[in-house]
Amino acid sequence: MPGEDVGGERMQQPGGMPVPPPAPADGGTAGNLRLPHGTVPAPAPAPAPGAATPDPAHVGVAVLLIGPAGAGKTTVARLWADRRPVPTAHISLDDVREWVRSGFADPRSGWDDRSEAQYRLARRTCGFAARNYLANGISCILDDAVFPDRPAVGLGGWKRHVGPGLIPIVLLPGLDVVLERNAARTGTRRLSDEEVATIHGRMAGWYGSGLPIIDNSRHDVATTARMLDDAVARSLTSPPQW
Repeated sequence: MPGEDVGGERMQQPGGMPVPPPAPADGGTAGNLRLPHGTVPAPAPAPAPGAATPDPAHVGVAVLLIGPAGAGKTTVARLWADRRPVPTAHISLDDVREWVRSGFADPRSGWDDRSEAQYRLARRTCGFAARNYLANGISCILDDAVFPDRPAVGLGGWKRHVGPGLIPIVLLPGLDVVLERNAARTGTRRLSDEEVATIHGRMAGWYGSGLPIIDNSRHDVATTARMLDDAVARSLTSPPQW
């Protein structure tokens, strides 16, 4: 079956893309990143000398688009997936979380054990979906507000659920931009200005982490999607250490 080990070697999908391993039960924390000090955004890794830059439009990939509320993650991810010439799925964590109707842990009420449990469940569900798509030759892009300083919502869980080939990329516009976009939201997706500012401030911890960071403050969605293509291509050539 796809994803099984045969003779100690991991089976591959058609085209050579590794099948991510099954995710273990998520009984503990999701892992944490220890970030070096620094305030300068880390650019996407440059290709190694003499290495050809892969065309991300024709390579099977799993991308995790990280950013605060109002960064435009869902809009950019959807357009990026729509415009790829190969089958690509968009998996939105917020959409999956909202599958829970009665008893939904509304993020506007704060973070507690119940909201964390529903978050973990939604992430495992997204990870299962991503692995299933990848095993059937369909790339995927997921989006989530992953914090660099909180183990429960860290990158370790996503890597465990989706697989070691996951490509994390940060979308981080300025605070004024995310506040403006948040003000245009309705329902459970709209947060208070104070909450948005707090989330945005914590996302600044990604600077200096080594992950590619895209500041889309002055770019439209189509331009940002092209910048995402560039970041994916460079990450394929020279994967960031995380």
